[in-house]
Amino acid sequence: MAQLNMKSTNQRSYDAIVVGTGISGGWAAKELCEKGLKTLILERGRDVKHIQDYPTTHMMPWEFEHRGRPSLAIQKANPIASRHYIFKEDAMHFVVKDAEHPYIQDKPFDWMRGYQVGGRSLLWARQTQRWSDFDFEGPARDGFAVDWPIRYADLAPWYSYVEKFVGICGNNDHIPHLPDGEFLPAFEMSCVEKHLSEHIKKQYGGSRHLIASRAAHITDPQPIHTQQGRAKCQHRYMCQRGCPFGGYFSSNSSTLPWAEKTGNLTLKSDSVVHSVIYDEHQQKAIGVRVVDALDGEITEYYARIIFLNASAINTNLILLNSRTRRFPDGLGNDSGLLGKYIGFHNYSGRVSADVDDFFAFQSDGRRPTGTYIPRFRNVYKQETNFLRGYSASCNSSKKDNPTPEMGAVLKKSLLMPSHQGWTIAAQMMGETIPKESNSVRLDELETDRWGIPLLRMSVDFDENDEKMLQDFYEQISEMFDTAGFKNIKTSHTRRNPGSENHEMGGVRMGHDPKTSLLNGFNQMHLCRNVFVTDGACMTSTSTQNPSLTYMALTARAVDFAFSQLKRGEL
Repeated sequence: MAQLNMKSTNQRSYDAIVVGTGISGGWAAKELCEKGLKTLILERGRDVKHIQDYPTTHMMPWEFEHRGRPSLAIQKANPIASRHYIFKEDAMHFVVKDAEHPYIQDKPFDWMRGYQVGGRSLLWARQTQRWSDFDFEGPARDGFAVDWPIRYADLAPWYSYVEKFVGICGNNDHIPHLPDGEFLPAFEMSCVEKHLSEHIKKQYGGSRHLIASRAAHITDPQPIHTQQGRAKCQHRYMCQRGCPFGGYFSSNSSTLPWAEKTGNLTLKSDSVVHSVIYDEHQQKAIGVRVVDALDGEITEYYARIIFLNASAINTNLILLNSRTRRFPDGLGNDSGLLGKYIGFHNYSGRVSADVDDFFAFQSDGRRPTGTYIPRFRNVYKQETNFLRGYSASCNSSKKDNPTPEMGAVLKKSLLMPSHQGWTIAAQMMGETIPKESNSVRLDELETDRWGIPLLRMSVDFDENDEKMLQDFYEQISEMFDTAGFKNIKTSHTRRNPGSENHEMGGVRMGHDPKTSLLNGFNQMHLCRNVFVTDGACMTSTSTQNPSLTYMALTARAVDFAFSQLKRGEL
């Protein structure tokens, strides 16, 4: 083991430390730096600079050795990563390879990770819906997990604050369980999607909806976006490569440069956080212990407040590994709940159909997002044999009938109306119920190359998920059928938990230290200068995408932490 770095404590001391540079970590750094706090942000992976470190961003399909697909050798070497849709030649350099960062699966769990500055903010699908009180009140109403310590009113102004900075396109759709926000113009629906939207509204009396997706794409740049150096989305549909225009939101294009220009940010990449350092005399955390990813050197950094934003599972790992005489089972873990009640989203179901109509219409461009069916099951009352519900993302496309000619003739044929009609598909995103049995824990024997215990994953689907899947098949098929669509097919995606990156929980929020780890401001009950605002903090999973909520929770928590610092309470 490398010797402890003996630089002076002062050189390694900051006002705040943020662990992780992804969506929530970038926001923590931005907010802390803007408030004048000298902030250290730590990233376990390599540095990635906006624009200059996007090597494939302008490549054409024929410029990839295997036309975009990973080679057979790469697939065999990465059976977990290669099951993810993002693992292709244009973006797999942003995805963790299986052998580099192992973990132990008690049950199948496809943990897709992005270890670099920016994290998975370079790879996300950019879907951004607000949660509502139907989500925050769900556990209390339906009798699972514990009650959220916050409600929509607590987060609404922070949603607005974040949305204006990020740039969210969408429409004000006036749906009670999907609150409207601060929107830029939405992307237009296709003719098929408009037809389906109108049909659903009539068929179901306004209780179901198909709307334009709400997504983190700049469709009409505002001054706050040009100040960030970001430009209008170019509809390239190559977002996972890194956007040189900053047309979609990432930490690399937005929050990290914004934090850096304050002069208060220090960023250290290749820095694997081993644990949080807890001072038993002061009864608070005083810093973090870091292993250099390249040479194994151990360094301790110190700060008055610490934000853990390493991504849900890694934040659980850090806290579980932060063991002291006071907290032998992990920092703040008197309840024994740390690492338990892991939730995720169920992406098992897909329904597709042919549309033998709309032959006069054409499609003449790309669109980086699609349409969205908000949850419609068990919203106001329990009406099914399963708890909670699901949403769906939808996309339609023209059946191309290209000419065998090349060049301008081919291009013209692709822009002509189709004689074959259209296709449409809906992808399920179901809410899973957090359970104590869905958990992560440290292995007692095996460690990684930095001496950190490997995680054991024990996360699985249950009967509620299966019942929900069958209902998704039935209801979406019915909507497609009554809309006049043909050749309706249902399919199981075979995606394991973890495959869609929406893992949540393990360090959940709540009212009581006996049943939760964090309070209503994401502050650890038993270590008050440590805050968790990534997916680990989530009490339940909702049917909305979680990233916007992580950002709003982070901005709110920093504001609270800063006020406590000023009052000398931390």
